[in-house]
Amino acid sequence: MAGSKFTGPFHVAIRHRSLILELTRREIHGRYRGANFGLLWALISPFLMLAVYTLAFGSILKSRWPQPAEGVHNFALILFIGLIIHGFLAECIGRSPALVVSNPSYVKRVIFPLEILPWPMVLSALFHLLTNLLAFFVLELVLERQFVWQVVLFPLTVAPLVILTLGVSWWLSALGVYFRDIGQVTGVLVTALLFTSTAIMPISSVSPEVRWLFEFNPLSFIIDQSREVALWGHFPNWAGLGLYALGALMFTYLGYVVFMTARRGFADVL
Repeated sequence: MAGSKFTGPFHVAIRHRSLILELTRREIHGRYRGANFGLLWALISPFLMLAVYTLAFGSILKSRWPQPAEGVHNFALILFIGLIIHGFLAECIGRSPALVVSNPSYVKRVIFPLEILPWPMVLSALFHLLTNLLAFFVLELVLERQFVWQVVLFPLTVAPLVILTLGVSWWLSALGVYFRDIGQVTGVLVTALLFTSTAIMPISSVSPEVRWLFEFNPLSFIIDQSREVALWGHFPNWAGLGLYALGALMFTYLGYVVFMTARRGFADVL
């Protein structure tokens, strides 16, 4: 056990890939079990979410987005990119504190690898991000009748955020065992991350006094780069993505080590 703490968070995913894939499948199907439309809700939900936010910010608040010289894009599409990326991180942050607490039977089983619990959750959230992206393609085809080929780079722009999210999940799931109030804070946190990111407004429209909040928000850079490739038809900032990925990898590795250290006391607390 002591040695496995330092084998790395990605090695454990390869070692237990069959179990992770099965748990991921159960997560996805379990969410829609009993619903009349089943998995179709994975496509219906993003359109409903988009309709609400577009009505609120586009029609009621009359929000507008600075457009690049290459052309004008629908406000709904610009907003949608930010919302699906925020939704991915928000889902994982909201569920992470209860990952271990809600599975006490796994803790009692010495042979069960608790360290894999964040993987099915993150992969399930990635599945929903993919369905949201498909909805974005449909919307873009309907509203603008065109695609930019740089959209194929979209997975590369969100990959650093996926790495960071894994780290956040290990941190929060370990702390959630010892400090149960964390679960009450995450709801406020994900809302704050939304309204202090470029998901619904560009940094250029933010007052200089609070602009630093948007710049340090881990979502802002990823959202901006995703819009560059999916909407503006530009290449992403490769250097920025590389630095982001390096920092995310260090944070994730540290979170994994913290989790493996903290798990020794899980059985006593639960």
